[in-house]
Amino acid sequence: MATMILNDEGPERRRERHPFDLEQRTAVFGEKIVKFSKRIPRDPTNNRLIDQLVGAGTSTGANYCEANDCVSQKDFRYTIKRCLKESKETRFFLRMVAASEPALATEARDLYREASELVHIFASMCRK
Repeated sequence: MATMILNDEGPERRRERHPFDLEQRTAVFGEKIVKFSKRIPRDPTNNRLIDQLVGAGTSTGANYCEANDCVSQKDFRYTIKRCLKESKETRFFLRMVAASEPALATEARDLYREASELVHIFASMCRK
C-alpha cells in the first residue's frame, strides 16, 4: 500500500518546484525520521530516544517553515539558529539509536548524513 503525503500541491506542481527547495527537503527528512522511528524496537531506553529523535527531526522542518514567515531579519536569524540546533540534536539521537540498535545503523547513517547536510546549510545561513 502506497503512503499518501499531504501537501498543498498536485503532482504536476511538485515537478515544477526547484529541486533544492529547503522547505520540501526538511519535510521529506521529517517524514523519513518518522518512518525510521517506527522500526526502532520499543523498550524503556529506546522510547526516550524515539521521542527525542522524532521531536528534533520534525522540528527542523517546522522551524524552517516558521523562518520563512518571519517579519524581521533578526527574527529570521533566530529561527534559523533553532533549525541548526534541531538538526544537530537529530544527528545526536541518530547516533544514540545506532548504538542502541546496531541492526539499524546503516539506515541511521543515511539519515545522519542528511542531518549533517542540513546542519551545514543552516550554519551557512546563520553566517550570512
